[in-house]
Amino acid sequence: MRRMAADAVTMDKIVALCKRRGLIFPASEIYGGIANTYDYGHYGVLLKRNVIDAWWQAMIGDRTDIVALDSAIIQHPKTWEASGHLAGFTDPLIDCKTCGQRFRADHLGELACGRKPSKHPGETPECDLTEAREFNLMFETTIGPVKEVGSTVYLRPETAQGIFLDFKTVLGFARKKPPFGIAQVGKSFRNEITPGNFVFRTLEFEQMEMEFFVPPDEAQQWHEHWLQERLDWYVRLGIRPDHLKLRPHDADELSHYSSATSDVEYLYPIGWSELEGIANRGDFDLTQHAQHSGEKLEYFDTASGERYVPHVIEPAAGVGRTVLAVLCDAYDEEEVAGEQRTLLRLHPRLAPIKVAVLPLVRKDGQPELAHEVFEALRGQLQAEYDEGGSIGKRYRRQDEIGTPFCVTIDHQSLEDRTVTVRERDTLAQERVAVDELPAVLGARLVAPWQTPKLG
Repeated sequence: MRRMAADAVTMDKIVALCKRRGLIFPASEIYGGIANTYDYGHYGVLLKRNVIDAWWQAMIGDRTDIVALDSAIIQHPKTWEASGHLAGFTDPLIDCKTCGQRFRADHLGELACGRKPSKHPGETPECDLTEAREFNLMFETTIGPVKEVGSTVYLRPETAQGIFLDFKTVLGFARKKPPFGIAQVGKSFRNEITPGNFVFRTLEFEQMEMEFFVPPDEAQQWHEHWLQERLDWYVRLGIRPDHLKLRPHDADELSHYSSATSDVEYLYPIGWSELEGIANRGDFDLTQHAQHSGEKLEYFDTASGERYVPHVIEPAAGVGRTVLAVLCDAYDEEEVAGEQRTLLRLHPRLAPIKVAVLPLVRKDGQPELAHEVFEALRGQLQAEYDEGGSIGKRYRRQDEIGTPFCVTIDHQSLEDRTVTVRERDTLAQERVAVDELPAVLGARLVAPWQTPKLG
């Protein structure tokens, strides 16, 4: 077997595989699609769910100092006035009067001209660009059947503000004191002018955000703690460490509220790009919401008599970007017996399907035994039964969706109730008794974050 070069994966290959195997594909495709919105198919949903479950495990299952929240997508409009999104959440927008397209003024050197894609906007005599103007990225809608004064609301551009609005309520019932965190996963919406690069930048996306509230004098040390914690989490997902790095923001990149921010970056086929940001937000958010709402958003330590507004450390990750990084990192091509094999070397904890059950032929009692095996496994593992097509094609199908193990029922299985277990990465095979199969596969797949091996 010959494995592909490390840089052979391209975004086009990832997009093609995702559509071919029903992981991720364009939304509204029968109507021509719409500006970088995507639907997740069966395997994509399972993969995404596994990523989110891994995040919840790291935040809630492995720690006792973080609680969960699911805040509303539509918040009171004063939320976005207090947070600064109404005034400052903008991108510079330019229109081309010739082609009718819109472009981000600060990204012209990366974008394709509407008439001549080999050129950038403004590089041809035909281009007629307007002056740049600020464009707010929040989606606006209205409450009620009639659009009137006071009915305007916004789809949240981030999940964080819901956490700040609920800080006082959570503090009252969670029986926690700083340092402690509030975590949530949910949809956010941004009216991006130039979305692109598959699911890397889309109009709607899921975020995995946690706000960690700390005493002011402990903010720096907790920021450093979460930088390492979050980097390590991606390594535990099976992503290669040499494709990850922490990049501190320069002073001119920092948000107005941040004293320090670093990005976890991944080496995508498009280059190093942000996976997650870990920011020291200070007390900006709680202070702003306290001023605009009239509510005190502070912590009172009954033991010391100290009263303070906690500072906030925020690890904020994108589900879609994490899924994309996992796919890019797992994608592989190799030559096997003169034929090319494409596979996803997904960590087994992330794989959409853990085991596929395949009768060698659709006769002689093999499908009946295969169904028996499938029923024994599917209550414990995410299993799939497949009897369509040749065994070789079924193996390749499972390889492309990242299934770690295939269980094949053959003539010998009917004689001695053993099956062949095939490992995705090494193609190693061994015989395992049917009655032992759930325990054998279960042990290999549930062991925390280790690569499965046969034998």
